[in-house]
Amino acid sequence: MFHYFKFLLMKGTKFQLKVWNYLKTIPKGTVKTYKQVAIAIKSPKSARAVANACGKNPYAPKIPCHRVIRSDGGLGGYSGRGGIKRKLSLLKSEKVCI
Repeated sequence: MFHYFKFLLMKGTKFQLKVWNYLKTIPKGTVKTYKQVAIAIKSPKSARAVANACGKNPYAPKIPCHRVIRSDGGLGGYSGRGGIKRKLSLLKSEKVCI
């Protein structure tokens, strides 16, 4: 019940909340591309919008946008404190090979 209540306190657009909610399902130690996230949330043409939602995530790293990368294998951006260096550090700590 508390988990549901915590979700209600999150602030963002309907699309951002949909993306951020999905990000919580990505297992530790794995990554998805922005395109894969877009497909998973049933908006297959919205990879750029997914990237923007990740970029506006004020709940990083609790909502793990660091687990989402570009289709070409690039890291993309990171909205959390420490920027891209922190994203790389978080991925390495989860044993993700980048």
